[in-house]
Order: sequence, then structure tokens, then C-alpha cells
Amino acid sequence: MAEPLTWETLDWAALDRLRGTFLAAQPTGVAYWQSAGDLANYDFTYAQRIGWKWDAVLRELQRRGWFPPAAPVLDWGCGSGVASRCVLDVFGAERFEALRLFDQSPLATEFAAQTARRRFPSLRIEPAESDWLARAERIGVLVISHVLNELDEAGSRALRQVIDRAQAVLWVEPGTFADSRALIAMREALREQFLVVAPCTHQAACGLLAPDNGRHWCHHFAAPPPGIMADANWVRFAQRAGIDLRSNPYSFLVLERRGLREPVPGAVPGECSRVIGAPRVYKGFAKVLSCQEAGVRELELQKRDAPDVFKALKDREAGAVYRFEIEGNRVTSAQPVDGGRSSATELPRPQNKHCSS
Repeated sequence: MAEPLTWETLDWAALDRLRGTFLAAQPTGVAYWQSAGDLANYDFTYAQRIGWKWDAVLRELQRRGWFPPAAPVLDWGCGSGVASRCVLDVFGAERFEALRLFDQSPLATEFAAQTARRRFPSLRIEPAESDWLARAERIGVLVISHVLNELDEAGSRALRQVIDRAQAVLWVEPGTFADSRALIAMREALREQFLVVAPCTHQAACGLLAPDNGRHWCHHFAAPPPGIMADANWVRFAQRAGIDLRSNPYSFLVLERRGLREPVPGAVPGECSRVIGAPRVYKGFAKVLSCQEAGVRELELQKRDAPDVFKALKDREAGAVYRFEIEGNRVTSAQPVDGGRSSATELPRPQNKHCSS
């Protein structure tokens, strides 16, 4: 077994090559990974930022009271496996019957499997073979992470086939306009089969599809773990990779098959609102892009009307879901529905590095 990576043993040349591949933004698939070392270096760095996004999503689901069904997990397009490790960390490996891993790259599938076996030794972990993927049997919890911009037509069809067999879907993508809009299109295509658990508070058509909202997209921001901005190693990595550690945008979608459970855990009242993107906070008031069943629109919240919520927005510690009372475009009352102030301590996590081996 290879020695665990440290900042002193990172292969910076491999990371530079991977960065060039990422920036090309082409469906490279297998070409990402030339060795297990590539995956290990990626998992130590780039994948950790993906883990922070999954942190934010899973924390929101915890606050809402949603939990996945007790069933096998399939991590489709697993890469180094960080997404499924995060899910197992938070909800507990004992909840799930097995973890199956699929990637175009056998190197990635094997790396993800070995890493997960070290972390969850009592869980059955195996590659998802092509013959199993081709069957019609139900898939339990489908985990999808950062795949949309890599899929060709055949890959899109294959993904839709596994989605159609899933009991629940947990899906995280980069928070770009294109990826968000593609995820919205998938939401609309799947609404008849699935209930939308998050980020939405309703089951109606996405309000961002209205012509007036054509410039907006459904995205959110994940905070880095405490201390990252003062960590010289992470600062050096960010400078070399050309990334901003303070800004980690993501889009996501959580679905549960209709009729699977009644009532649905984590369901919020349809009249509630979900804040999209980053609130703009000014002296004495804040503007938020608010999504609710009636549509998506910008609202203004005065500090004097909801001082606690205003402070949470200002401190970037606000929850996402609210019950707003609205007059015109002004919020006159705001009550958090998902627990309000969030904290990284809500999530069980390794002491040193999130979702790592």
C-alpha cells in the first residue's frame, strides 16, 4: 500500500497537467487519469473542494431532516470517489447495503474502491460492471458529481437510464450558468417521476425558465472549512491552480421517487422560499434572489424587519429556506425553516482532511 500523500510529497507536475485538462473543458473521460498517482494527487487537492460542496448540500439536507432510503449506493462517474465518501460519512455507512462505483476509467474505479474500503471496511464495495448497469433492476441511492460538462450523447443516455432506475438522486455540479441550466433541464424532465427535495421548496416548473429570469441561474456557494484561508499549503495550491478558495460555487439537485415514502422526509411547506446565490448585503438592508412556487424574483429585506436574519446573511451564516411575508418586493417578516445559522461542526468529518482516505 502506498504511503499517504502529504503536501511535501505532492506531484505538482501531475497537478499542472490535470489543470490543463480541466481548463480544456472537453469530454476527455479516461484521458484524465494516467496513473493511480494522478488520482491520489487529485483526491488530495481538487477533490477536497468538491467535498466542500457536498458538505454544503448534505448540511442543508440534514437541516431539512431529509435522509436517503436504506438501499445500495451507486456513485456514477465516481472519479476518485469523494462524493460517495461524503454521503457515507454523513448518513453512516451502516445505513446502506453496498457501495457500487462506476467510471469510464478503470483506474478511477479501482482507486475509489480501494479508498472507500479503507474508510468503510465493513461495507460491501464493488465496481459496477457494465452487465449490471444494463439490467432493469432498481438502483437505490444514485450519487452524481461533476459530470455534465463531460458527457457526450451516449453518456447522457446512459446517465438517464440509471436515473430512471433510482429511488433517490443526489447530484452536485459546478455552479456555472451552463451547468445550472443543464441541471434545470434535467429537473424539468424528471418531475413526473420524482419529487424535488432540494434546492427547491416546491414541485412546480422552475421559475428561472421565465423569460424575465433568463440572466439568472440556480447556484450557491460552499464555504471552505475553518482555517483553510490561513493554511500556507492551500494558499500555495490555490495560487498555482488559479482558483479562489473563498469562492466555491455549485448547483445541485436532490430527487426522491414519487411514492417511495409517505410523508417524504425533509419536505418543506410549499409556500416557503429558497435563497439563490449570494445575498447582496448593504448598510441596513439586503437583496436576495428568492425562489418560491409563485416564481423567482428579487426581494429586499430591511434590517429592522428581521434583524437576526439580516445578521446571518451579513455573516454568511444564514440558512437557505425561509417563510417570508412579502409586501410588494419587500420582506416584512422572515422565519428560517431549515435551522438558520449553519455550522461546519454539524457534519461528522475526519479530523485532518474531509472525505479522504
